[in-house]
Amino acid sequence: MQTTSLEPEAIRARSAVSAVFFANGFALASWVPHIPVVKQYLGLGDGLLGLVLLAMAVGAVAALAASGALVRRFGSRSATRAAAIGVCLALPLPVLSPTIPLVAASLLIFGACNGALDVAMNAQAVAVERRHARPLMSSFHGLFSTGGLAGAAVAGTATWLGAPARAHVVGAAVAMLALVAAALPSLLRDGAEDGASELAFARPTGAIRTLGLLAFAALVAEGAMADWSAVFLHDVLFAGPALAAAGFAACSTAMAIGRFGGDAAVAAFGATAVLRLSGALGAAGLCLALLRGTPLAAIVGFGMVGLGIANAIPLIFRRAGNLEGVAPGTGLAATASLGYLGLLSGPPMIGLVAELTTLRVGLGLVVFCTAFLAIAARAVEPPTKRALDLGAGAESARKRVRGDASAGSWPNMLARAPTARDRCASREDAT
Repeated sequence: MQTTSLEPEAIRARSAVSAVFFANGFALASWVPHIPVVKQYLGLGDGLLGLVLLAMAVGAVAALAASGALVRRFGSRSATRAAAIGVCLALPLPVLSPTIPLVAASLLIFGACNGALDVAMNAQAVAVERRHARPLMSSFHGLFSTGGLAGAAVAGTATWLGAPARAHVVGAAVAMLALVAAALPSLLRDGAEDGASELAFARPTGAIRTLGLLAFAALVAEGAMADWSAVFLHDVLFAGPALAAAGFAACSTAMAIGRFGGDAAVAAFGATAVLRLSGALGAAGLCLALLRGTPLAAIVGFGMVGLGIANAIPLIFRRAGNLEGVAPGTGLAATASLGYLGLLSGPPMIGLVAELTTLRVGLGLVVFCTAFLAIAARAVEPPTKRALDLGAGAESARKRVRGDASAGSWPNMLARAPTARDRCASREDAT
């Protein structure tokens, strides 16, 4: 139970983190609809456009390597503030840039700010969740999804009304900058993390490797739905353009709904049970979509996949931010790095397999990813009280060994050690 004096601060911090997650999703969704505009006015072919867009992914992955160290050095509050402002300021740059090199550089900056924010805001979310002493991570990610849906809706409306792309992205950036500026002062003051002088990436522990593989699998599935669901409906099941788009819409909507219900499910049934059921639901949904052979079944199946993977990343990131002996920023950065690798490599890997076989077989790889979530779900279980007690005991033992300047230093320990005369006197007293 939290004390009354902490409740207002904790409530304000939760609202602030919610606003940052929403703004991040809104900003990303505000850029994506304008990719065709950038392609057209720069005269880019598909191949060159792919290389230019790769700059954003490179920036994000590169930032992950540094973001853990930044969180450790300055705390998640300061890192979140800097990265959130950076995302808002970088949002208009790709659309405003007049040349291909400037667009690539802008996307590199935008991706770096987004990658840094991904780690920082999740580390801040871990701190807020600890203060509230109940699951909150899924609802934060639900607001990210809601921000994405809102950003896409606003972008679509602006395009329908004939608003210039540059005016839209500048307006979106100003609106999100105002939102985060109002929210950022209420973030928790967590300060620098213990061990900030250590390297951001030490040798990964078994727990980090497992969580990283889970993040990889979850984001392969998410990337596959974004890039291949419409293609599967259109090319394999011969659905029309509108019906083909409904597959990813069903997935995205189910994901947002699932995230808002995820915290209550975790509180009621536990993280392991929720992820195990989620992975099984995702695998079953994709099997339905691939094997039933009708557009309606595929749309329902893709919705089941969205519901199944909805809480995977929130649960994985929550556990990565609460690993024993690992600072939250470090655990999140290492886990997110493997997750981003899955997001980037998964869709091309599916395309390669589809080219050699069929798209059904390519998407079948995602069934194994969602099944892995169910099989390895135990990895997201929070530490037991006994483990925490053992960890605290080990830390106390290390402190006793290290000692302090006043009482635990080696000279003082030697001074308190019994002398030979003391031991002889003790034996004489005993006799």
